[in-house]
Amino acid sequence: MQRRQMMIWAAMGGGMLAPTAMVWAAVTESDAASGIRLALERGAEAAIATLGKTDGFMGNPAVKIELPGYLKDGAKLLKMTGQSKQVDDLLLAMNRAAEAAVPAARPLLLNAVKSMSVEDALQIVKGDDDSVTRFFAGKTREPLTAQFLPIVTHATEKVALADKYNAVAGKGVGFGLVKAEDANIQQYVTKRALDGLFLMIAEEERKIRKDPLASGSALLKKVFGG
Repeated sequence: MQRRQMMIWAAMGGGMLAPTAMVWAAVTESDAASGIRLALERGAEAAIATLGKTDGFMGNPAVKIELPGYLKDGAKLLKMTGQSKQVDDLLLAMNRAAEAAVPAARPLLLNAVKSMSVEDALQIVKGDDDSVTRFFAGKTREPLTAQFLPIVTHATEKVALADKYNAVAGKGVGFGLVKAEDANIQQYVTKRALDGLFLMIAEEERKIRKDPLASGSALLKKVFGG
């Protein structure tokens, strides 16, 4: 492919392409594409390492999986009636399920990065804060859902309240108290696990943009260092 010169915005101390404190940086399309691939690959690896361990979800308020809708309020009532342990066990199982599933995402995520087109990469370079999340969601959410679901199911089926969750949430859908997509605990946890994973990848990628010098990569310094 012909290497054409292009001008991209490089953020100086900001987030993804912040509108202030900008400088112009001249890099080739090939450099920009390679730089964003490397940033996403590192972001994916870091996110998996952070989330795919004990308390990766449970101990992180940004991604911790809570009960949805009115079930969260219902859990408070259960605790008041002496069922605190059962509720805590359910919440712990939900988050442990997500933590167990995340490492399985590595091959699909890295393959999505490696197969990224130049157009995809440049769109992310010039995109909004959610461009990384949208890229990974578009490329991997469906196959990762299929991959995560059995792992999540295995981790949650041992908890007594899991079946009750599905029964109560199913009724709640009819009253508009729970979203249909959240009415099954296994599907709900799988969805939230992927949301958390994509969020953390985007956060890690933003760190690289903000401080490319800390990455130790000459390519990342060139593309994002301004």
